[in-house]
Amino acid sequence: MAASARKRRHRGQRLEDQVDIVEEGKVRRAVTAAGIGNMMEWFDFGVFSYLVVITGKVFFPAGNPTVQLLSTFATFAVAFIVRPLGGFVFGPLGDRLGRKRVLAITMIMMALGTVAIGFIPSYATIGIWAPILLLVARVVQGFSTGGEYGGATTFVSEYAPDKRRGFLASWLEFGTLTGYALGAAVVTILLTALGEQEMVNWGWRIPFLLAGPLGVIGLYLRFRLEETPAQQQAESSGEDAAGSGLGIYRTIFRDHWRPVLTCVSLVAVFNVANYMLTAYIPTYITADLHYAHTSALVFVLVTMLVIMGFVVRLGRISDKIGRLPIVATGAGALVVLSWPAFWMISRGAVWAVIGGLIVLGLMLICFSSTMPSTLPALFPTHVRYGGVSISYNISVAVFGGTTPLLSEYLVSATGNTTAPAFVLIGAGLLGLIASWFARETAGRPLPGAKPTAGSREEARETLEEQRGEVEGTT
Repeated sequence: MAASARKRRHRGQRLEDQVDIVEEGKVRRAVTAAGIGNMMEWFDFGVFSYLVVITGKVFFPAGNPTVQLLSTFATFAVAFIVRPLGGFVFGPLGDRLGRKRVLAITMIMMALGTVAIGFIPSYATIGIWAPILLLVARVVQGFSTGGEYGGATTFVSEYAPDKRRGFLASWLEFGTLTGYALGAAVVTILLTALGEQEMVNWGWRIPFLLAGPLGVIGLYLRFRLEETPAQQQAESSGEDAAGSGLGIYRTIFRDHWRPVLTCVSLVAVFNVANYMLTAYIPTYITADLHYAHTSALVFVLVTMLVIMGFVVRLGRISDKIGRLPIVATGAGALVVLSWPAFWMISRGAVWAVIGGLIVLGLMLICFSSTMPSTLPALFPTHVRYGGVSISYNISVAVFGGTTPLLSEYLVSATGNTTAPAFVLIGAGLLGLIASWFARETAGRPLPGAKPTAGSREEARETLEEQRGEVEGTT
């Protein structure tokens, strides 16, 4: 009886009242503006990862190279530890003030933090103040990044039509890989042109200073955007169920603890795989396999270029078969293939290193292609930005940022160059558990929001499908 009443009520409403119809141009602008923030974040990340050996010499006292590496990785990890603070601050702000405003703030802070690193004097010039200032800049980067990823995925997911959310959101990770590859390419070109000594002297500053123009472009694009349809709907209805002050966090952890646990677990497997390949592997190849630094950079850059094209293809496939089958496949592959991949890499031959890296990369894109559309769909509109940002960054701090440090420690403690594989195996087991308990979200409206379509025809199809589901339950 209730289903029939809902059916009659829906038929009496205008199409636009039942489905958000988003113009294709607006969707493209949203994806581009959000993606360029991801690109800039990961441009900085690629630069920092590829310069880790050089920045260790610049910012820390000369002596034991292993101590320099561990000190630099510790600085890297500290920035990730502060990321949850950014998530706790910017996430709820994004739900209360709107996605657009907060994403503009995070863009400004990211650019300032990255450019600041390029101006810090070396340890030889100002002593202990060099690593202290580096740490401050990394904290600014980490704090701003805490609100960036959750906001970007929320923004794109709320703009994307339900039937294409996986494909459109996967462009965020394409931007991630583009930024990383661009940062890696810049460092590789500078190393080749200047040589390692000139890079230590002054050349390392150039990539960090390039973040300034990138930030200006990203900020311009974000200011041109409108607020997302879901957020506009929440604001017009006066929806503020999350409350204010500490009530926001009580709402997230008390009322939405299951999505929080699911998000933390999925992000853990994603980020362990991600930071193993992007943050740790370049140093692993240099320090443990004794390749030249430039060669290590080229190996990882080739891997990034090979896997980039598969990200959006898997995103499109996830719209058809679902996100969870792809996530479970990637997690199972981590359990089965991580040790063989590291065994290949540890052989040291060029073909073996590249082959092992491509295996790691193909496992990674099972997560990078699906997470941007999966995570925002775990939470309703009024806590979506906060829920994703807080959960994501807690997981990144605990699992992602510490992956390089843990991996290098295992190699140093055991003398076994395949030891990092066991970190990936553990992550894969967690991913299998998380994908088993998670709820499939492909093709469905976001919780708390109306269905979203890219055209009136698609909107009508969506309503017909919903009516068919209602009739099937009566």
